[in-house]
Amino acid sequence: MKKSRLVVGATCAALVGALALTACSSDGGGGDDGSKKITFMFRGGPDEKKAYEAAIDKYTEATGVDVEMIVTDADQYATKLQAAVAGNNVPDVFYIEQASLQSYVASGVLLDITDQVEASDVDLDNLWEYGVDSYRFDGTLQGTPEGRLYGLPKDIGPFSFGYNKTMLEAAGIPLPDKDTPLTWEQFVEICKQLTTDTDGDGAVDQWGTGLNVQWNLQSMVWSNGADFIDADRTTVTVDTPEFADALQKFADLTTVDAVTPSASDAATLDTYQRWMAGEIGFFPVGPWDVSVYNDLDFDYDLIPWPTVGDGGTATWVGSLGIGVSATSKHPDEAVELVTYLSADAQAQQTLVDANIQVPNLIDVATDWAQAADAEPANRQEFLDIAQDYGRAMPAAFTYGAAWYDELWTNIQPVLDGKQTAADYLADVQPRMQALLDESIANAEQAFAGR
Repeated sequence: MKKSRLVVGATCAALVGALALTACSSDGGGGDDGSKKITFMFRGGPDEKKAYEAAIDKYTEATGVDVEMIVTDADQYATKLQAAVAGNNVPDVFYIEQASLQSYVASGVLLDITDQVEASDVDLDNLWEYGVDSYRFDGTLQGTPEGRLYGLPKDIGPFSFGYNKTMLEAAGIPLPDKDTPLTWEQFVEICKQLTTDTDGDGAVDQWGTGLNVQWNLQSMVWSNGADFIDADRTTVTVDTPEFADALQKFADLTTVDAVTPSASDAATLDTYQRWMAGEIGFFPVGPWDVSVYNDLDFDYDLIPWPTVGDGGTATWVGSLGIGVSATSKHPDEAVELVTYLSADAQAQQTLVDANIQVPNLIDVATDWAQAADAEPANRQEFLDIAQDYGRAMPAAFTYGAAWYDELWTNIQPVLDGKQTAADYLADVQPRMQALLDESIANAEQAFAGR
């Protein structure tokens, strides 16, 4: 699965140094006739750019405020925003990732928009609570309802689980229930039935699944009652039997169960490409995938993630936020643009029609999920994740993600069956803890003078 396709905000280390430089000024201005102009920097593909053009045209028509859009590819956004910060040219309005919010606040780059939002007609109760709280910070903890608002959600990204309906039907396998998650044993058994040589040349060319450890292990860990970090976000908790069991089962999909493409198979085509080609039975689906997946040559749908233990089905929810430069020359208009893009029903409909996100507005999302022509049919699964059981990524609300990234650095021997999960986790936990301790100390230092 391609990391660049995931709107997760897991790391922002490259930005931290740049953001510490200064609280930079925006060059937003206007014309000699008193007109106002603000800049909006975001990342996305052609579909997202086209949708924003339509939404912002309506905003300009209604307010008279001209908006210059600065759009980048997802992989270039962090670098270009870093350059804008370092060059004292912060856009008036820009995308913020969950994991970078505290650095922006500490360095004075982000405007506290709490008072403006509360004075507006935005109904925060009609926005997903997880999305709004992601951009709250109380000076110690991010993501709590008591925090001040430093942005509003551009979207939420419930990371769902999909299956190739056409493949299962062709194999005569009953379709999974859309409400009851498969047990791990049931999931593996179906994957074994799907893994086969379809053209008779002696080589497997269809697999049950093809998961990526960095983006899919979370579901297994959480459903097995384990976690990456404690509730206070001060202790790394990967060295438990439940965590080891989940990681070992993940590795076993390849080395024992043989239901995923081998390393050599993946070198030819990665699992994302094989899913797109109809060669994989089960694969994750994010809202950002829908516009592409709906045009595939097979039918697919969504189900709850399989459960490893007794923790219930679990997965993560990503989010991108939209914030305002603390030194924008037009802060009121910038905040108005943020509230418009995040919470205006017409603007949201423009973005939703482009099949690039789940609606931010709960009432709009409910109608969207229940539409007779919904693709995929079980869109409700996205909403169940958003409202009921989705969680933030482990490093989404910590000051930097180096502690979390360390888990993946030397994990390959486990995936290759050359090291047990338990041994690896016992070895990596102290290194992760040291990095988390460092990040906590850095946060304390960053906020000491505020």
